Amino acid sequence: MLSGGVFDLPSKQSEVETLEQRAADPDLWNDQREAQSVMQRLTRLKQEVDQWNSLDARMISLAELIDIAIAEKDESLREEIEHELEAIRTDLDEREFALMLNGKYDDRDAFISIQAGMGGTDAQDWAEMLLRMYVRWAEARGCQVSIVDESPGDEAGIKSATVELRGPYAYGYTRSEAGIHRLIRLSPFNSAHTRQTSFARVEVMPEVDDAPEATIRPDDLRIDVFRSGGHGGQGVNTTDSAVRLTHLPTGIVVTCQNERSQIQNRETAMRVLRGRLLERELQRQQEERMQLRGEYRQADFGSQMRTYYLHPSTLVKDHRTDVETSNVQAVLDGDLDAFIEAYLRWNM
Repeated sequence: MLSGGVFDLPSKQSEVETLEQRAADPDLWNDQREAQSVMQRLTRLKQEVDQWNSLDARMISLAELIDIAIAEKDESLREEIEHELEAIRTDLDEREFALMLNGKYDDRDAFISIQAGMGGTDAQDWAEMLLRMYVRWAEARGCQVSIVDESPGDEAGIKSATVELRGPYAYGYTRSEAGIHRLIRLSPFNSAHTRQTSFARVEVMPEVDDAPEATIRPDDLRIDVFRSGGHGGQGVNTTDSAVRLTHLPTGIVVTCQNERSQIQNRETAMRVLRGRLLERELQRQQEERMQLRGEYRQADFGSQMRTYYLHPSTLVKDHRTDVETSNVQAVLDGDLDAFIEAYLRWNM
């Protein structure tokens, strides 16, 4: 059976049974968001268990077919055996890759926040390019994408934006993108068209409601409401529907102005805040482990994790994994899988 090793099939099956019992409880549906979270987790787990069970059954059938071919000295089965063996190898590679997404929150939805750094208008334009890149990547994977908050730049681009991604293992994949992204190009925003280096910070947070690290006391919050200045049509701007949450113990500020309803904006902002608090705790734990190993380095705007060169040559290079490609446009159009896979393997 494939239940040995890293993938604990009995444990996953037990969790499926527990979630099925919760899903059958009528009281669960009093909280629509909790019910959706449970059903989402149940669907993903059942799919995962079914895939491993199916692969296990195919391997057993293939072994039996090989035994028959040997016993009967039947050469006519060779092509069928080789074809099925190659198909199993491909599926097994995919399943083994999925095992790298075994973090506690990897199967959750995600929030990605992008903040323009040093570089003025070029940096704000760069932040918008990154936003477009992640939206395209997510849509290509079938994720539901929604802009939670967006602050336009002074002349072009954006100062910051937060986007929500809903899809299988959204956080597990996108956590590889957290860090400082550097762009080197000829600036389109000055008359001399000189070389410009721009920075943007990307944060990735899991969407959680049940993590103890993300518990928020009402007394720790300051809530401000204001009139939205973002996208959404005239109705967005006629009431004080936008919400700004300030978490007083940490100083974390979250705004949401995507929804027409102040209540909806507050709920979304709370989800982002929980994700930020959890990600901060996960980062603190990681830094502690790195300090013990002597590997810790402060993450600031001078310690980029990836550089995108548009001048004098074209290249995207990840400084953690050394993966690089000269097809910069494809990356900016959302082709990030090679970088994500390399990071997951490197991070193990």
